[in-house]
Amino acid sequence: MNQVKVGVIGVGRMGQRHCRVYSTLRNAQLVGVSDANIDGGRKVAAEYDVPFFRNVEDLLDNVDAVSLATPTPLHFDLAMRCIEHGVHVLIEKPLADSLEQATKLTEAAERSGLVVQVGHIERFNPVFVELQNVLDDIKPIVVNMRRLSPYLGSNTDVDVVLDLMIHDIDLALALGGGMPTKVNAYGLTAFSGVIDHAVVQLEFADGLLISMTASRITEQKVRALEITALDAYLEGDLMDKSISVHRRTTTEYQAYNHRGVKYHQESVVERIYVPMVEPLVQELQHFLDAINKGEASVVPARDGLQALQLADQIRNLISAEMVDASPKAQVESAPAPLEAIFA
Repeated sequence: MNQVKVGVIGVGRMGQRHCRVYSTLRNAQLVGVSDANIDGGRKVAAEYDVPFFRNVEDLLDNVDAVSLATPTPLHFDLAMRCIEHGVHVLIEKPLADSLEQATKLTEAAERSGLVVQVGHIERFNPVFVELQNVLDDIKPIVVNMRRLSPYLGSNTDVDVVLDLMIHDIDLALALGGGMPTKVNAYGLTAFSGVIDHAVVQLEFADGLLISMTASRITEQKVRALEITALDAYLEGDLMDKSISVHRRTTTEYQAYNHRGVKYHQESVVERIYVPMVEPLVQELQHFLDAINKGEASVVPARDGLQALQLADQIRNLISAEMVDASPKAQVESAPAPLEAIFA
């Protein structure tokens, strides 16, 4: 097992998580960090006893691979510089801030032969991993995903499709094996002026139906994935890491005791073992393994591009007929009082 020399570009909240994980992996050697915030970058570098590089080029000259955890508008330029330096790169989602840049970046990644992985971390959630294993023996016909959160008042410049639903878009494309053939999307704004709640229905070539709901105006936090098959129903909770499989039985009525009492077992519930592993650890370990083995990542740049393409289609469909459920709109659309009508 070769040690991969890694760096982290962008050491805000997510970048610091990457530093923490890399420092614990045996086949990774964290050799430096870089950030536009010099004071913050130096503080993180000191915490992990590695150099701080003000110049990204100097960092790229000293590493085999980097995690790119900067704000999205910087992804394209920095990722292209990594590729030009022959450095493998993991780019936090989304891949880029426009489809044009994402397309160019994907094409460059595929020409390079480097491992260019997109940080769609839910692919490495142990619940999703185990559900895929179960689906080896079960053909899904309907999938329902719910990703709900309360309104926190932050990150309101990014709509809920790119903020939250993008995770489930990636999972849907993985389950569907490609882009859907039909897309319906509905949504509303409540507090931010952009899409705060979205409901999407996808149909794939093989008939698979996937519905997704993403919200940041729901008081209860939910991360659920439910799958219906002809002979089973699967429930996965991506937060508490649990999976239940409900199966129909074919058991006829059986004798319960010598008095002839009979019973019928209508269904059985199986609890699938889910290992308690951190998705980010699995994601970064996969990135390092792909580099060492010379293999493509399971979340290549093209997957990130397709997720952005579908997200853009969804956002355009919603924006064309978005409902305004804001408090101001509710007041303005309230019916006039009777005394005003009959005055």
